Amino acid sequence: MARHPGPTRPGTEWRRTRRPSQAGAALLIAMVLVTVVTTLAAGMVWQQWRAVEVEAAERARSQSAWILNGALDWARLILREDGRTGQPVDHLGEPWSVPLAEARLSTFLAAERSANADDGPEAFLSGDITDAQSRYNLRKLVGPNPNNNGFIVEPKQLEVLRRLLGSASLSPDLAAQIANQLRQAIEQDPQGPLMPRSLDQLAWLGLDESTRAKLEPFVVLLPEGTNVNLNTAPREVLAAVIGLNLGDAQRLVQRREQQPFNTAEEAKNLFSSSGNPAPDFTHTGANTNYFEVRGRLRLGDQVLMERSLVHRAPNGVTVLRRERINATATLPGTGTALR
Repeated sequence: MARHPGPTRPGTEWRRTRRPSQAGAALLIAMVLVTVVTTLAAGMVWQQWRAVEVEAAERARSQSAWILNGALDWARLILREDGRTGQPVDHLGEPWSVPLAEARLSTFLAAERSANADDGPEAFLSGDITDAQSRYNLRKLVGPNPNNNGFIVEPKQLEVLRRLLGSASLSPDLAAQIANQLRQAIEQDPQGPLMPRSLDQLAWLGLDESTRAKLEPFVVLLPEGTNVNLNTAPREVLAAVIGLNLGDAQRLVQRREQQPFNTAEEAKNLFSSSGNPAPDFTHTGANTNYFEVRGRLRLGDQVLMERSLVHRAPNGVTVLRRERINATATLPGTGTALR
């Protein structure tokens, strides 16, 4: 005989059906809490990692700036000593013109032979000093107008630039565009924000990167009009400025390799016996006041390059401009020593 189930107590059925729901809710809450805690922990770890990376990057930037500042001061010292003790001419046989090949920085920091060079930073420094007046200065294109207070494009200097553009495989017609836009910038305000102060800033005049790269070996933009140094300029610049063919300009290069010119008159005398019209050496000289200092620092997997324009005067060497340049660029081979 089957036994009839007895009556249940009030609320027993509710508790029996409610317990699985409570367990599921508790599990869901636990999973949510775990997710929140994991998310917060991951966020904290990421923030800490980011802070470490930012600190490391800032430390590397500070170290790089400190080292490049030291390299620039080193170059200024060389130029100052050269101006103080050297001859009143500048040429490629002087100490400043010797490039500094890449060298480990710790080798310079070892104060004595017993010092362990391996304790130094994994930093490698290279660089050079180049004669900025070995190139044609575009500021020569514009001169004061003798009839009023304005400025004009110098016709002879415009012809110099046309010849240089031909040497750079560029259209000579580009010379008028560059000269006229420089004249307009100088007329508005020679020290104003729209006045280009470096070759890269010629982009403001509509010159693209390819054109500027072709011009770079031959032209420069300095704060004032300067003569070309006969002892450092390439033959293309000499030919354009003086009015020579490349063969005669090469004669000047060969002559200065044997003995640097002391004056422009010495170079002019080489052509005194020729039957052709005498070349014009008016805008040439044998000394330099403006130099470019380039430094390249390799610190770990980072490469930093900096270019500075300095002016040497009897009372010292002044930095006029500093700029970071593309790390993939190559250093010129005509000049330098940060040593």
